[in-house]
This record gives sequence, structure tokens and C-alpha cells, in this order.
Amino acid sequence: MEQVSNEIIERAKVWLSKSYDAKTRKRVQELLDNDPNELTESFYKNLEFGTGGLRGIMGVGTNRMNVYTVAMATQGLANYIKMMFPDIETPQVAIGYDCRNNSAEFAKKTADVMTANGIKVFMFSALRPTPELSFAIRYLKCQAGVVVTASHNPKEYNGYKAYWQDGGQLVSPHDKNVIIEVNKIEDISMVKQKGNSKLLEYLDESFDDIYLGEVAKLSLSPKAIKNNSDLKFVYTPIHGTGGQVIPKFLKKIGFQNVYTVEEQMVVDGNFPTVVSPNPEEPAALTLAIEKAKKTNADLVLATDPDADRVGIAVKDDTGKFILLNGNQTASILTYYILTRWNELGKYTGNEYIIKTIVTTNLLFDIADKFKVKKYDVLTGFKFIADKIENNPESKFICGGEESYGFLVGDFVRDKDSVIAVFMLAEAAAWAAEQGKTLYSILKDIYKEFGFYKEKLLSLTKKGISGNEEIKAMMKNYRETPPTEIMGERVLEIRDYKLSICKDMDFGVNTVLNLPKSDVLQFVTNKGTIISIRPSGTEPKIKFYFSVKENLNHIADFDEVQGSLDAKLDELIAIYNQ
Repeated sequence: MEQVSNEIIERAKVWLSKSYDAKTRKRVQELLDNDPNELTESFYKNLEFGTGGLRGIMGVGTNRMNVYTVAMATQGLANYIKMMFPDIETPQVAIGYDCRNNSAEFAKKTADVMTANGIKVFMFSALRPTPELSFAIRYLKCQAGVVVTASHNPKEYNGYKAYWQDGGQLVSPHDKNVIIEVNKIEDISMVKQKGNSKLLEYLDESFDDIYLGEVAKLSLSPKAIKNNSDLKFVYTPIHGTGGQVIPKFLKKIGFQNVYTVEEQMVVDGNFPTVVSPNPEEPAALTLAIEKAKKTNADLVLATDPDADRVGIAVKDDTGKFILLNGNQTASILTYYILTRWNELGKYTGNEYIIKTIVTTNLLFDIADKFKVKKYDVLTGFKFIADKIENNPESKFICGGEESYGFLVGDFVRDKDSVIAVFMLAEAAAWAAEQGKTLYSILKDIYKEFGFYKEKLLSLTKKGISGNEEIKAMMKNYRETPPTEIMGERVLEIRDYKLSICKDMDFGVNTVLNLPKSDVLQFVTNKGTIISIRPSGTEPKIKFYFSVKENLNHIADFDEVQGSLDAKLDELIAIYNQ
């Protein structure tokens, strides 16, 4: 026991009091007696309520996701809501949750603390997609919202995302101010936990119809759907919330052949059929692709557990299914939507799209063609939502991020895979009208705008030592940045933490007009972009690589792709230290 500090031991002993349930007390005692390493990890700090809320491994302790850390966070959020809306006698919040182990329990605890504080709660009666929660906040005119989810993290994790009255996740100043209020809750005794059932109202399946009715209004090619209703889609929710609404919605709007991966339609927070429930991971789509081969499907669609992100597989020219990354999916959707807006004469000259700084510049090239305004924001969909909220005089068309998130329209203020799946299915029907596929549309895009290719390197650095290692890596890249990368001159260094863009040729600094964030970007003379940032929600440091070449002829596609892939592999080898 000598290897555990007295401070940690004392913090753990607090959890042996009668304020905590018997099961929790027993587990804490086991850690004190037998497991110094886990004891340290569980109690060496408080689970941080960051700008995105809570996310962590489930278990007992101050540094774990459990009903007590959730309750304390909720008390802080409730205090802030009441502070910010003093003239509203009964503020309102909406609460949703996903398929993860303990999600329903954590959501109910959140509801109890909110109602105990005199706040009206609209809570989904069963698991539902995160974007539907965002919609509910706006539709029901709530002051805030919470969704219990750890998105695509491994099964050991859960999380707690806080939303504001615009339906977007917390941004400045609310994010930091909520953190201050949460940090004031130092003990579970400071939490009001006795819920008031009179202030709790459940949202059932009838609310799905309201939400999906708005999604259906986004349709740009209903005739194409009608003419190509026999297209075949395979869909998987990867054991998550998308299975509640997406398959029936695709059928309702007219697609006759929607096949599901039955093993993964089973709601299960252990995600038994995958190593990781992340549509960015090729293995997560293995079963769906197998089914697509058997059914001769045209398109594979997969959503993550809380159904805010979508991954897809399309048939190439030989009929083989290939996975598209988030940049490619966003490019297809942006091209389709902006093209159809043009064909339908919807432009007034006051429309815009948004992407994050680590997302492909191909989206901006497409926007330029249609004379649509474009905005870059920091990584995180909450910044897209914030841009929409603070730009009411213009019309938001769509926006996306490389991490498989996309949004069309502004009635939801978070990435929305229900919308994205619908628009991808419609885009496939639109392509079929022209005798094309989404794959051939993508090749057309590359030929017109340039062949962009991107890859992500994500290095996991767990625990206390990992956090320090990530900090040291960022410090090193900041203090000794490269002057050349693979023989290409570095023209610009963009340091979003210092809000400076440095021109390496002339030594001139210009201001980056975005909030400060721990992100570095190196831009070379050949258009290669390397972005480096610590993850805000996981113990990872992420490297985003983007390269580009011209595709003068479709026949050269394989050759150019091979060249770009080789370049990306070389970049990954350099930075995978």
C-alpha cells in the first residue's frame, strides 16, 4: 500500500461512508485492500468536466463514470441553468441516452437531480439518437439538455454531453462557466437527489415522427427516390440507437430494399460483434459488408452507438465494396446538395457551408464553384453549431467534419447520422438516375476539383504518464517545427493556441480569427497539410494528413490514388513515433 499516496487513500475512504451504496463501498474497500494501481487511477483526481462534458471509464471513484460523478456534474449544471435563467420559474431540460451499459441509469439519475432542483425534464422513454436530443431541446424550447453517451469509445467508457438552449453542445462562455459550477460541488452531500416525478415527462415514439418529419423535408430529389426505390441498402446501428429509427425511416420515404445486420440490431452495450463500435474502423463494418455481398446491395451504411456519425462502403468499378472515409463522404454529400440547390434554383447569394480546420479543403473548392460562402471552425461539431447560431442573417446549407459527422439544415445543431444516411441514400438514387454510383460521383469530383486524400494517425497515451507525454509532444512540435516535410517546403505554420499563422518565407505573422485551441498545422508548398492536436475526449494525440494531386483523366484514378496513398503511408511512418 506504500506506493499509494495518503491523499488518494483518504479520498477513497470518503467513499466508504453511508452516502454511497453498499455495492460501491464494497468495491472501494476491495481496491484499498488489493489493487493499488486501480485505486490510484480511480481516485487520483476528479473526473474532469471538460468543455464537452464528462467522458471516462465506468467504475467507482472520483475519476470514473458512476451515478455519483454524474449526480455531482448534474448539480453543477442545474445551478448554472437556474443562475442563467432567473426569470424562468421552471426551466426545462431534455435528456437522452444511448445503448451503453449504465446509460439508462445515469440518465435517470440526471433527471432526478434536475427535477429535485425544480427543473422540468423531458426524457426519452428509451434510447434514441443524440441528434434527436438536440432537436428536442429546440423544439420543446428547453434551456439545456444532456445526453448520456460515450459515442464510439470502447465498451468500458460512458459519457455525459451537455447542451445549451440552441441545441448545440456547450461553447464559450457557457462551457467554462459550467465547469466552474460543477467544480464547486465537492461532495455528494451537496447534491439534491430526491427526484420530483411531477416535473418528469417522457417522450415516446410519437416524438420520432415529429423529428423525422423535419428530416424528410430536406429531400432534394423525391423523383429520383421514386424512380430508384429498388436500390438495395444494408444498414447497421452497431448495437446502438440508430436501429430505433433509421431502417423504418428509409422504408417510409420509399426505399423498398433496406436490409439490416440482425446481429447488430440487438441493443447491447458490450458490443459483442465488434472490437470497437466505431464506423471509422473497417472491422466495424465487416458483418454489414458480408451481408451486402450476399444481397448484392448497392450501399452499406453504419452508424455509431449514439447515431450521430455515419460510415459507408460503396461498390467500386469492379463491384468490390470499399470503405470511404469521413472526408470522402462529406465531399459527396456537399457536392450532391450544392449541385441540387443549383439545379433547383434555390440560391439567393446568402448561403454558406461550414467545415472544421482538420477537414478536407475539397469542401471549400466545391463551395467556390457554386459561389457559396464557406467557414472554417475549430475541431468539434459544437463549433459548427455555434457558427450557425451566430449567423442568423445567412442560410446554412450543410457542414461536416472528417470524423464522420455531417449536418444538413439547422433544426438540429449537432452532427446527425439520421440526416446523413437519408441524404446519402437520396444521393445514391440521384446518381442512379444518371447511370452512376456514389463511387463514380466521387471520381468525377476528384477530376473536377483535384484528388484529395486524407488519413488519420491516432496515438493512444493512457493514464497519468500518457497525458504528460502528449503535452511534451505538443511542446516539442511547437518549439522545433519542421522546415520541410518529405522534401516539400513548409510555407505556413498555424498555431491555434497562439492564434498565429506564420509565413515561413517572409517571417510575417497574421492573426487566426478563431478561439484558442491546442492545434498545430504545417502547410507545404505542394498543398500537403499536417494537423496535430490532442483529443479533447480520449487519451490520444491525433495527426491529420492531407495530400493532393491533379486527376486529369478518370483513367488515371488508380495510379494517382496509389501515389497519394504511398505519400500518406510515408507521412504516417514519420510521425508514428
